[in-house]
Amino acid sequence: MARTKEFDPDAALQSALELFWQRGYEATSMSDLVEHLGIGRASIYATFGNKRELYLKALERYQQGRLPEMLRKLSQPGPALPAVRALVRSYATEAAAEELRRSGCFVTNTAAELAPHDPAAARSVERNWDQLEIVLHSALVRARAQGELPAGHDPLTLARMLLVLLQGLRVVGKASSDPSRVRDAAEQALALLD
Repeated sequence: MARTKEFDPDAALQSALELFWQRGYEATSMSDLVEHLGIGRASIYATFGNKRELYLKALERYQQGRLPEMLRKLSQPGPALPAVRALVRSYATEAAAEELRRSGCFVTNTAAELAPHDPAAARSVERNWDQLEIVLHSALVRARAQGELPAGHDPLTLARMLLVLLQGLRVVGKASSDPSRVRDAAEQALALLD
C-alpha cells in the first residue's frame, strides 16, 4: 500500500497564500498548487478542501497576520495621531516599493477579483475593512479626546476616508510606475487631519 507523503499543513497554507497573492485566484490552477506546495492533489483536498476553500483560508491567514500589528501600533498609550500618520505613510511606502508593487495587497486583490461574485470572499473583505475602520476610528477618537484632532473633525468619517485611501493606495501602487502618485495622495489626505 502506498504511503501518503507527510507535510506541514501550516507551511503548505503559507505557500498557497504566497502563490495566490502573486498570481490571483483565477490564474492559479490546482496543478499550480500541487507543484508549488509539493503535495498531492488528494492531500490538498483532504486538508484544505477545494481551490476556493484553500484560497479563503489563505486570505484569512493573511488578514490574521496584518491586523494585530496595526492594532498594536494604533492603540499604544500617548499621542494617537502620529501613529495614524505613520500607518498611512507606511501604506504609501509599501505601495510605491518596487518589490511589493506587483503583488499589491491580498485583501484588495480579493476585493477586485472575487468579491463582486463570491459572497464568502466579499464577507471576508468586508470583515477586514470593518476591523481596519474600527481600529482607525478608535485611534481618531483618542486623538480628538487628547486634543490632537480638532473638535469639528468626525473620527468615523475620517476613519472611513482613510480606509478608502489605504485601499486606493494599494490599487494605484500596484498599477502605477510613479511612486510620487501614492505618496502625494497620502500626504494630501493626512493634511485633512490638521
